[in-house]
Amino acid sequence: MTAVTGPEAVPASATAPGWPRRTVTHLGVWLAVLFTRPRRSWRTPGFKALVLAHRWQAAVALGLVLLAMLVVDPLAAEVKRAPRSVIGIAEDISDLGRSGYILIPVAVLILWIAALLRPGLDRLSRAVLAAFVVRLGFVFVAVGLPGLIGTVLKRWIGRVRPSELGHWAYQPLSWRSEYASLPSGHTITAFAALVAIGAVWPAARPVLWVYALLVGVSRVVVSAHFPSDVIAGAAFGAFGAILVREWFASRGLAFTAGPDGVVRARPGPPAPRVLRALATAVER
Repeated sequence: MTAVTGPEAVPASATAPGWPRRTVTHLGVWLAVLFTRPRRSWRTPGFKALVLAHRWQAAVALGLVLLAMLVVDPLAAEVKRAPRSVIGIAEDISDLGRSGYILIPVAVLILWIAALLRPGLDRLSRAVLAAFVVRLGFVFVAVGLPGLIGTVLKRWIGRVRPSELGHWAYQPLSWRSEYASLPSGHTITAFAALVAIGAVWPAARPVLWVYALLVGVSRVVVSAHFPSDVIAGAAFGAFGAILVREWFASRGLAFTAGPDGVVRARPGPPAPRVLRALATAVER
């Protein structure tokens, strides 16, 4: 693998003695990279152009949400007749949509690598770990940011969860849990993870599709959301992760945008190389 250069390589000046100071310094450098000026070129579209390229998909998703509200949501009460054993399984699956299951391990890995990088580490190992951190950082932002925005948005909308009040009951700007149905937060996380992790590690996509769909369906089965809430959550999570990907691509981080506007993942360090770099960092 060619050594990583540019914004994915941590400069030697970023290192500092002592792991607490070293960790904070590296985190500051990596965070600053996310807000560097986009790479502007006549050959590659900017962030705004990449975002606008998805406007038709967003319109279709909005149409599906409205259609589900009119046609499918009135039937949501039928799921309460499902056997208790099925609902119990759905509750276990539903818990897998909690963002902490993804964000906490990713954050711990980033912090660990930030503490491991030190002046004595060879340049190749530093470059490999820096490239790996960029991809971890993308997953963290692409999953966490849509989830955070969705949490606020559902409180603003204030749609009631499935109950005897029906599917047209709203209490906008309510911060009560029973009025936080639209969109589904668990589904946002699941589909953001599908897009984010799948963009970086495509081989995981089949498993991620099963995971995301099961989480979405389980939220309806446990009567936590209407079907339209789940569709809205899936679209919000997927498009949120895509927009974060376009942000990274416009800065040449982990992704690149071609003249045709198609965003592609840059080749990253293979797992064996990352493990060797981690082992070297631990030894040093």
